[in-house]
Amino acid sequence: MALTPPPPPKSWRPRTISTRGGLLRSQFQETDEAIFMTSGFVYGTAEEAEAAFAGEGLRFVYSRYANPTVSMFEERLRLIEGAEACRATASGMAAVFASLACFVNAGDRVVASRALFGSCLYIIEKILPRYGVITELVDGRDLNAWKKALKPGVKAVFVESPSNPGLEIIDLKAVADLTHQAGGLLIVDNVFASPLLQKPLKLGADIVVYSATKHIDGQGRSLGGAVLGTQKYVADHLALFLRHTGPALSPFNAWLLLKGLETMELRVRAQCANTLSAAKFLEKHRKTGRVLYPGLKSHPQHALARRQMSGFGTVLAFEAGKTKADAFKFMNRLKIVEISNNLGDSKSLATHPATTTHSKLTKDQRAVLGISDSLVRISVGLEDAADIINDLDQALKAV
Repeated sequence: MALTPPPPPKSWRPRTISTRGGLLRSQFQETDEAIFMTSGFVYGTAEEAEAAFAGEGLRFVYSRYANPTVSMFEERLRLIEGAEACRATASGMAAVFASLACFVNAGDRVVASRALFGSCLYIIEKILPRYGVITELVDGRDLNAWKKALKPGVKAVFVESPSNPGLEIIDLKAVADLTHQAGGLLIVDNVFASPLLQKPLKLGADIVVYSATKHIDGQGRSLGGAVLGTQKYVADHLALFLRHTGPALSPFNAWLLLKGLETMELRVRAQCANTLSAAKFLEKHRKTGRVLYPGLKSHPQHALARRQMSGFGTVLAFEAGKTKADAFKFMNRLKIVEISNNLGDSKSLATHPATTTHSKLTKDQRAVLGISDSLVRISVGLEDAADIINDLDQALKAV
């Protein structure tokens, strides 16, 4: 069996690719993608095994290295993203860490935007410096800050846009140009935008990473991650790092993610419409403070978001009252929207970043990122928009 699924016709449009791209049927010619739930594969002869480990044959060897179901997911996501190569991982954080750790060495410099998910921030500030990597955080919105930080040279730049949870937007094209001038690679965590709403590679980024748990699965079922980039980056750096460190995606989870890709466009477009409706409602409510959503004209980077995104995402953030107690009263009164730290799910979810995802930051660090004690992040789902708004409205009465 060939390791790479056959390429789809060039005439196929994105929604067709999302349903049929990367399909690799076995000799049984199954309709649905098969789940190859196996740790390893057998060989007809000792010579065949020798050739396989020497890299002389296109065949599967061990599911930590590659697996037919995982390969189908990688190829389908690669086609959707428009990348040269894709490798899947067991989680989004495994993808983030691998994208950097496979490439940087002791003495290299990594510069990142300061508005990052808590675990991403931990990798930049705590883990990489243990191995001699020099790291620096900048205000990702400030191009002058990028110019200053990148002037000494850089090996890699890591950014989130939109950011978690404050939904800051970074000018990806401008940062890509500055990164390349400084001799580095730009890595973009595109999870808030999804592969549907923003194409970092077309804006000049070199590497894109995802938590496939969000949007791609998008139904609360499976962890997963992915790193996408050039064939050279994958062959020279990523592939051997993943092979020998082992953050392999389960074939069953890969199958769930394949099913998620089939409906991702339909789900995300509907969720974006719901999110905009909820954001507009919250912006006018007398018991809310700041409302952060790139689709609102009041967002400070609304024009930039319009330029580099085809939709504004499924997540918003707002201040429910003025205190942590206000935010907790609001969250505890929600009936449809549930409390969870996940996002990009078909069910609407609420998170209090200051006490969960960003609780390890100091109060001053949270203040710099705009994470107040009353800030609530809402991941808007597929429920009827009117029901979501009614739930937000009745819960705000507790504030």
